[in-house]
Amino acid sequence: MATNSMALPKTPTTTRIKRRFEELGSRGEMGLVAFLTAGDPSLEATESFVLTLAGAGADVVEVGVPFSDPVADGPAIQRSSERSLRAGTTLSGVLDLVVSIRRKSDVALVLFSYYNPVLQMGIERFARRAASAGADGALITDLTPEEAGDYRRTVQAHGLDTIFLAAPTSTDERLARIAEASSGFLYVISRTGVTGARESLPEDLPALVRRVRRVSRLPLAVGFGISLPGQVSILGGLADAAVVGSALVQEIERAASVDAAREALGMRVRILKHAGKAGMSRREPGA
Repeated sequence: MATNSMALPKTPTTTRIKRRFEELGSRGEMGLVAFLTAGDPSLEATESFVLTLAGAGADVVEVGVPFSDPVADGPAIQRSSERSLRAGTTLSGVLDLVVSIRRKSDVALVLFSYYNPVLQMGIERFARRAASAGADGALITDLTPEEAGDYRRTVQAHGLDTIFLAAPTSTDERLARIAEASSGFLYVISRTGVTGARESLPEDLPALVRRVRRVSRLPLAVGFGISLPGQVSILGGLADAAVVGSALVQEIERAASVDAAREALGMRVRILKHAGKAGMSRREPGA
């Protein structure tokens, strides 16, 4: 399965992800990438949540495919995956959800999954269905660039972006390999460990972002632990987008009803988006 990722072509088409980041860049605006676990509490509810997020200002929505062993995720997203699986959510059902969302919204959509569900479906079938459903890209959390040759070739052949994770522990050489394998945007993990809301950003995050920028011209979206307006505002001076996941999943978990969850999600995204706009005034020269 392993193929030299450096030899593979980039995605030939211009996806909604690329267009959205170009629009944000032309306006000098900070992007917001929002994550939700599909099927929590139901696929119908998730559709309404995605439409709410898009209407509130989310630029990209990551649609999470629930998995039984989400090792990279913290407690909030783990619980959401458990609830979704109990409700009967499958990868096929998530792809049908994307079809339904696409009929009502042009928001950029990323399928966020572990590799096992994709392998079970088959890479070719997954790529074909994802593209025809209207997805714009995929992020496979536990797939490394070194082992992603067949996956990248197939997914990109269907016009989908391949998004990979850059970690603080990555060497400069590995960051370059990750950047070469990525298209659409590059997801920069702000800290080691699992996902989950934190009170502050790591002190070494600016240095990590500078290292990634030296090897990639892709937009950089920083995630893991981002939940507060102040954090997003700070990121406005560093990155091109903030990724918010656990904080949104927790809003759903705490809400007494789907309507209450939808209202809380909309309010949270509007606040975070406003914070990102305010933070852009502090962007470092050349960032």
